[in-house]
Amino acid sequence: MDVNKAVIPAAGFGTRFLPVTKAQPKEMMPVLDKPTIQYVVEEAVDAGIDDILIITGRGKQSIERHFDKSYELEAELAAAGKDDRLDRVQEIADLCDIHYVRQKERDGLGDAVRYARKHVGDEPFALLLGDTIVKSEVSCTAKLIDHAEAHGESTISLEAVPWEKVSAYGVADVGERSEDGSLPIEELVEKPAREDAPSNLAITGRYVLTSEIFDLLEETEPGVGGELQLTDALRKLPAIRGVELDGDRYDIGNIPDWLQANLEMALTHDDGEMNDAVRTLVEEELDG
Repeated sequence: MDVNKAVIPAAGFGTRFLPVTKAQPKEMMPVLDKPTIQYVVEEAVDAGIDDILIITGRGKQSIERHFDKSYELEAELAAAGKDDRLDRVQEIADLCDIHYVRQKERDGLGDAVRYARKHVGDEPFALLLGDTIVKSEVSCTAKLIDHAEAHGESTISLEAVPWEKVSAYGVADVGERSEDGSLPIEELVEKPAREDAPSNLAITGRYVLTSEIFDLLEETEPGVGGELQLTDALRKLPAIRGVELDGDRYDIGNIPDWLQANLEMALTHDDGEMNDAVRTLVEEELDG
């Protein structure tokens, strides 16, 4: 379980953000001063991964441009003596080796993951959803890798969600907690009705998977919504573990979570002036 590669699916339409996502990928929605997908890439890099495959789709070219070098911009910043901004722009292109493949048909997360097979080969890999930010003391992906290596099993991140929201997630039925805090997963159910959910422990968009998932995806029939569901293939793994999420998760696919991410992350940003300005703004709005 030596994990050196990551896969980031980023091919969805982002319909909950229309019309802004008509011409801009939802993964490029800004949270403070970075697009969402940059936080995801940085999480993978913080876990020691330097080889990343991003699965894109039609109209996603701005993702590639963001992680590419921008010679004209860099030259202008250098000429203007804006060294701090120049460093930040150059760091983006130097984060890691990023590769791209285009998903031809948007046919579910499971279908998107199938496009990673040639790049991943027979190696285990990390899978991070491109529209989900996880802020934690230790990289969520790094924690999953540690548990996957310790148990030699595929491992996924779980989070207790409100019961009224379980129908929006893949949900895990788990066994007795291990000494290291991980949970053996006995069953996974994709988007169950509340009365059918085995628990409120939801899959949260971070995975470490063995390459056998690709064969299982090929054997899996379309599921909920007529799409190829990754959860249905995960159920067929001989063994899989769950690790409860530490930190805060933001689903940038919907406006309330996007606003919450901007607000909460601004209040904890390294820039003290930003903290004070946002805190004052919030207090004024509440007082008003």
